[in-house]
Amino acid sequence: MRTIDDILAISAERKGSEANVFAGFEPSAAPDVVAQIPDDRWLAEMTRSTFQAGFNWKVVERMWPGFEEAFHGFDVGRCAMMSEDWFDDLCKNTAIIRYPQKIRSVQQNAVFIQEQAAEHGSFGQMIAKWPADDFAGLLALLKREGSRLGGTTGQYVLRFMGVDGYILSRDVTARLIAEGIIDKPPTSKAAMKAVQSAINTWADQSGRSLKEISRILATSCG
Repeated sequence: MRTIDDILAISAERKGSEANVFAGFEPSAAPDVVAQIPDDRWLAEMTRSTFQAGFNWKVVERMWPGFEEAFHGFDVGRCAMMSEDWFDDLCKNTAIIRYPQKIRSVQQNAVFIQEQAAEHGSFGQMIAKWPADDFAGLLALLKREGSRLGGTTGQYVLRFMGVDGYILSRDVTARLIAEGIIDKPPTSKAAMKAVQSAINTWADQSGRSLKEISRILATSCG
């Protein structure tokens, strides 16, 4: 596979300059900042990203105040103990998107957050301590223990919360395929391991963050 500098050269040629490749780029938050994010904000972002998946993001954003009110500010303890009556009321609440499976995922993800917080002090502390060279392992945890957090949904949750990582978008995946790292969108453990290994190599070569590498890969194709 090419070095990340070689791929950056492709991106710069496509975009007109290296500066254009990183136009509007915002660095990830430091781990100590991530560690301080309250658990209710993690649940809120999991919910937002889950409802945005396969749906118009602008509609979700427009309705978001209704979500905050309907789920009581995403109080983790309260959401984890969601009663059937509350669930039924939420499924009829026109202030939110009435998608029963996604509404139920709020309760399930609240339980997931509680379990991690009990072990690590808070959900943010667990995320902050996770090694960057095993980002694929963190994604696997979200998919396995969380609800509806597989695919790019979990990746977007982490990105929006400031965690350093990559998003396996169509363009990023296209570059990974072009470099011979994978032969199709990665879904298996073996494919994700290959992706992580390649990105770790590029990070070691360049000293760049996972988010920077993700940007370079994306702009080399899209």
